[in-house]
Amino acid sequence: MSDATMTNTAIQTTYARWLDRADASLQPELAAMASDEKALQDAFYRDLAFGTGGLRGIVGAGPNRMNIHTIARATQGLADYLSTRYEKPSVAIARDSRRMGREFAETAAEVLAANGIRTLLYPRIEPTPALSWAVRDQACSAGICITASHNPAPYNGYKVYGADGCQITTQAAHDILAAINEVDTFDDPKRMPLADAEKAGLAQWIGDDALDRYIDATAVQSFADTAQAGEPLKVVYTPLHGAGLECVSRILDRIGVDVVVDPVQSVPDGEFPTCPYPNPEVREALEHGLALCDEVHPDLLLATDPDTDRVGIAVPHEGEYVLLTGNEVGILLLDYVCEMRKRRREDLTDKIAITTIVSSAMADALAADRGFQLRRTLTGFKYIGEQIGFLEEGGQADRFMFGFEESYGYLAGAHVRDKDAVVASMLICEMARWHRAAGRNLVEAMQALYERYGFFKNGLVTVEYPGSEGAKRMGQIMSDLRTNSPASIAELAVESVVDYADGARMPVLNPTVSDETQELPPADVLEFRLEGGNKLIIRPSGTEPKVKAYAFAQAATDDEADELLASLQEAAQTLLS
Repeated sequence: MSDATMTNTAIQTTYARWLDRADASLQPELAAMASDEKALQDAFYRDLAFGTGGLRGIVGAGPNRMNIHTIARATQGLADYLSTRYEKPSVAIARDSRRMGREFAETAAEVLAANGIRTLLYPRIEPTPALSWAVRDQACSAGICITASHNPAPYNGYKVYGADGCQITTQAAHDILAAINEVDTFDDPKRMPLADAEKAGLAQWIGDDALDRYIDATAVQSFADTAQAGEPLKVVYTPLHGAGLECVSRILDRIGVDVVVDPVQSVPDGEFPTCPYPNPEVREALEHGLALCDEVHPDLLLATDPDTDRVGIAVPHEGEYVLLTGNEVGILLLDYVCEMRKRRREDLTDKIAITTIVSSAMADALAADRGFQLRRTLTGFKYIGEQIGFLEEGGQADRFMFGFEESYGYLAGAHVRDKDAVVASMLICEMARWHRAAGRNLVEAMQALYERYGFFKNGLVTVEYPGSEGAKRMGQIMSDLRTNSPASIAELAVESVVDYADGARMPVLNPTVSDETQELPPADVLEFRLEGGNKLIIRPSGTEPKVKAYAFAQAATDDEADELLASLQEAAQTLLS
């Protein structure tokens, strides 16, 4: 079955087949669907979509759910794809603390082993960037990470990585999906029990030495010798019941940070009992850690999401804890990395920073001032990782300086090819310590950058379109915006529209003669460029039934930028309603 939706007759036929063939663990849920038409429709109206983000969905029974059968089918398709491209393929596998994580990881390993593909599994939960590292460190053909990132507890996911350590991009996803579509859910996936796979040498555990090398490679990105920032920083750290404790604690210990770990949220738990939405972007997820801050009075609160590729912070300032946005932390880190490299007498005009088209326009102002090259990719850190790969192919990996996206993802160093909350946590703490030595906290440091470069504010409007009708509605919204483009948004004239559906030239500031002009791949994204340097970018989510609108406002004062941003967000809500 393809990604197309099923008719009611097809739903009933497929449901009957699942009742007959599905694993015993899914039978109670399947039986309950007989009297719950809505649940039946949502679980069976389509196959769970496989795209550049792999699979992501609610854990449960049915083809539109994450379960051992959808995992086995996807892995059989991946095995078929790899077997046509590698003589002796191998795959690294990692997981975080989410529901069914171990079962899904072992199912994938069993399918791969039955296809003669060697698998290497982390023996315990580990961060997503450690998976990206393992793919390259172990010279694997691909990687699988069982995670749904920061989604709520009912979700899990299946991310696929290429041999370069990046999440797969559009063409690879298309080819893997084609292979998956040839796989019958129950008849085709091969399985070899994990114990048998181990005996046959087709499954083995990734040793602690690989993780040691990952931590060592992370520590190389430290500026501790340059910053000379004095006394240790005191930090409250929470992994939000996820996979971050081991690696984040190790790297912060390496640079001399005094870490107070949240004793409750440090316990891995896929139900996320103290933070139902384990996303460090939202204050509710941090409340437990903030309560601990009130007791121990740290310099900083640090929170990583369940798979430890995103990190959020809260800064004590004027009697309260202020949460900085992903864009603000990205800009602060970019400025800090530039300053530290400058103090090392490095030539910034030869360095490259990479961000996305939906991340802060303030990065352009830093590039103009500091002189480094800035590239903007499509949304998704895989595209940033891809750019690092291009540099590496040309023997220029050392030109990469820093990458970030607005959704709390950051990377320094070319040792992994995905956003990495481990290296980001290290740099955030070093940065906070360096600014503290200069008499300011990170809120004050950000304010200084605003006063220097202008007030660039960003906001996100997200509208959900669930169920079988949601995908149709999302498509209709994008179609209407293309055919009936507004002349103005929030009383600002639309000066031009960039439709990324046909591809577009990659935005590059400070290009050099040796850097070839690149085209971005086609994407379902519309960018409305407004008067005054303001923007509104609209795109459907690639992993969830949502349409997202990114608002960009800039003004001479903080209040003016906030007022303009509010107007843009209100207008975006109207456009998406």
